[in-house]
Amino acid sequence: MTIGVGRQSSERAVALAEEHPGVYAAIGIHPHDAASYTPADDAWLRALAAHPKVVAIGECGLDYHRNLSPPAAQRRAFAAQIALAGELGLPLVIHTREAADDTLEALRDAGERAVVLHCFSIPERREEVVERGYLTSFAGQLTYPKAADLQEAARAIPDDRLLVETDSPYLAPVPRRGRPNRPANVAHTLRFLAGLRGVGVEALDALTTRNAERAFGW
Repeated sequence: MTIGVGRQSSERAVALAEEHPGVYAAIGIHPHDAASYTPADDAWLRALAAHPKVVAIGECGLDYHRNLSPPAAQRRAFAAQIALAGELGLPLVIHTREAADDTLEALRDAGERAVVLHCFSIPERREEVVERGYLTSFAGQLTYPKAADLQEAARAIPDDRLLVETDSPYLAPVPRRGRPNRPANVAHTLRFLAGLRGVGVEALDALTTRNAERAFGW
């Protein structure tokens, strides 16, 4: 899965998906750019989503940590993309940072769409997340020594809600921490998660692959 966070990167994600049989695309507008969101964005998102290898709307959501767009603008853009995903019958890939309350409240309008909490970072809300049926996608920060709360959540999340990711080029896992991340490094996060859960790497690989297939329909 390669992710769009605006028009240019979304178009590039689709081009990569066309070029490589094993790659699929999610398209969306990141909360950092929400201030410029207009109805014209709905139009290109809808048009691009018609591509057969576009399997989700996102990365979209709320980010109150950096606040590069005003919170009200972020909420408007997020609501528009939730509505679009519902209209198109596509899953949502969610970015949330220091905005858990508003993010989870907005997602009440997501209906029966599959919801993937990208780069899962709200371990304190894991029971609510599980109750709602959302998928939790763990990135490289799971492997960091100070991520005890996240590691505890990763042990407790049910099997059918688990995904792994890299968030390339960010959050490279141990032992690659401090370098630009890349997709191949997902193997390190998978291995670490398998150790936390006391299961084999191959079994967890198969499990998370099945979860992705179910969520995104590929």
